[in-house]
This record gives sequence, structure tokens and C-alpha cells, in this order.
Amino acid sequence: MLFEALSEFERDLKKLLKKYRSLNSDLEDVKIILRIKPDDRNPFSFRIDNLGILTCVIKVKKITCDSLKGRGVNSGLRLIYAYFPNDKKIVFIELYHKNDKENEDRQRILDSFK
Repeated sequence: MLFEALSEFERDLKKLLKKYRSLNSDLEDVKIILRIKPDDRNPFSFRIDNLGILTCVIKVKKITCDSLKGRGVNSGLRLIYAYFPNDKKIVFIELYHKNDKENEDRQRILDSFK
């Protein structure tokens, strides 16, 4: 599985790393799971519909964060990615904490994959 990231995602990650120092290793754990089950049938993930694009965009709602000890998968982190099954590729679109933002940036998704 090939993993890529939008430049906006890299900015999101850099900003969140200041608050959650373990985020790089936490993302590596997520990548291990995505290599096995990259589609929307993962636990705690679902496909984002009604975008008007053919690309499969998936939101992972529960990510374990080691920086938030004792919270487990209730860390509040959200990961949005696009899955391309034919190319065996995942493109990370957005990473945010649910307290900072209510929902994913649909305009970023549309601008990147329309």
C-alpha cells in the first residue's frame, strides 16, 4: 500500500504535533491497520457520501493517541483519507481534533479530487 499526503494534511499534522507529540507513531499504527483493511468496513470508520465525486473518501473517527493516556480510542482525533483500490494507494487529506473542528473540510476534498 502506498501512502501519500496532501500539503494541507502535512500542515495539519505539524500543528497537531505541538499538542500531541506521539502523533507520528500513532499514525504509523493507523497505517498498519489500513494496509490490512483500507476500505470503509474498518471499525470506527465510514465513507463520506454526497460529495459528488467518484473517489472513495473515508473518515476514521476513533484513533488511539498515546499522548492522551487513559482515553484509548476516545482521543477525539479524526482522519480523512481517499482510497484508490486500483492503484493500492491512500492519500491522507485531513487530520483534526473534534474539539477544534466540527466536521471535515468538504471544500478541501472537492478541490483535491474533483
